[in-house]
Amino acid sequence: MPNNSDPAIPMRALLAGARQKQQALLKLTQQLVTAESPSDEKAGVDGCVGLVAAHARGLGGRVKLHRQRAFGDVLEARFGAKSSAKSSEASAGRVLLLGHLDTVWPLGTLKTMPCRLSDGRLWGPGTLDMKAGVAMALTALEMLTEADLLGKEIVLLLNSDEEIGSPVSRPITEKLAAECGAVYVLEPAQGLACKTARKGTGNWRIDVKGVAAHAGVDFEKGANALVELARAVETVSGWTDLKRGLTVSVGVAGGGTKLNVIPAEAWAEVDVRIARKADGPRMERKFAGLKAVDKRCSLTVTGGINRPPMERGRGTVRLYQRARAMAAELGFTLEEASTGGASDGNFTAALGIPTLDGLGAVGEGAHARHESVVVEHLALRTALLAGLLAK
Repeated sequence: MPNNSDPAIPMRALLAGARQKQQALLKLTQQLVTAESPSDEKAGVDGCVGLVAAHARGLGGRVKLHRQRAFGDVLEARFGAKSSAKSSEASAGRVLLLGHLDTVWPLGTLKTMPCRLSDGRLWGPGTLDMKAGVAMALTALEMLTEADLLGKEIVLLLNSDEEIGSPVSRPITEKLAAECGAVYVLEPAQGLACKTARKGTGNWRIDVKGVAAHAGVDFEKGANALVELARAVETVSGWTDLKRGLTVSVGVAGGGTKLNVIPAEAWAEVDVRIARKADGPRMERKFAGLKAVDKRCSLTVTGGINRPPMERGRGTVRLYQRARAMAAELGFTLEEASTGGASDGNFTAALGIPTLDGLGAVGEGAHARHESVVVEHLALRTALLAGLLAK
C-alpha cells in the first residue's frame, strides 16, 4: 500500500497533544451526555447545540444556527481560513466534519443509566453514538489551532435529526458537502475499523383493507385482511437477495379486532437495506406493484428509500489509504469495514464527495443499555482525526 501520509504532519506530536487533552475531552463528553437530547425533544437538542456552539466560538469558530421549528436547530461552525464556495479550488480544499447531537434515548434516561467512568470506559446514553465523536472533533480542532496547523477551511456540521432519518437536515448536509472536497463522519468506529461502505435504507408500510364478518355465522362473507397481509409479507420477504446485499425485513405487524371477527384491517412495516444504488428504484417499483390476491381486499403501500447506499468509491478509498498511513505512524493498524447501518455520510457519498465514516469513538452498545466508549482509544483516534484535518 502506498504511503499517503504527509511527512510534514507531526503525528507523534499530535498524539502527545491528544493525551494531554484527554481529561478535558472526557469532561466535555460528559457535559454533552448529561445534556439529554432525544430527537423528538427540540428543547433538549437545542440545549446540547448551545453547549457545542459556545465551545466552538471559544475556539474561534464562526457559528451559524440553522433554525428549525419542529426539530432541534442544526449547528454549522467554520474554522480556519475563509474561502469562497464559488471557487472550485477552494471547494476542493474545504473539509466537512459531519455528525449529529440527537440521540435515541428519552428524557430521564440518565436516572437509570447514568454517565459514569468505570472499568476503563465512559458509560451513558449517547456516549458512543455520538457525543464522544463530537468532543473528539472539537478537541482536534483545538489542537490544530494551538499548533498553527489549521489551514484549509473546516466546516463542522452537527445535525439534530439523524436518528429519525434526517428529515430537515438532509438538504443542509447535501448543500455544504457539495462545497467540500472531502467528508469525515464522526460516527463510532466499527470495532477498531473506519467505514468505507454503508447500506442504504428504506421503509415501507403495507395497509390492507378486507371485509369484516362473523367468524362462525358469515365466514364466507368475510375477506380476511390478515390472510392477505400474510401473502404480502411472504412476497416482499422473498425479495431478499443476500448476494446483492439486499434485505427485506418485516419488523412489526398487526390487525384484527376480536377472535370471532374476520379481520377487516391489517398492516405491516418493512425495513429494506440495499448495498447498491441501482436497487433503490428497483425496490420502489416492486413495492408500488404489490397487489392483493383476494380481489375483495385492497392494499395501500407507502414509503420509499430514505438513504442511498454509501458505496466504496475511489475517492473514499484514497481517504482511507491516507488515514491508514497516518494510523501506522501512530502505531496501530486501521482496517476498513462495511456496515448495514446508515448515517448522514450516505447522503454525501451519494453526491460523489469522497466520504470516510466511523472516525469517532471506539466502544460498544450504541442504542443499547450498555452503551460505552473505551477511554484508551480516545487519544489515538483524536490524533488521527487531527492529522486528517491538518494543513
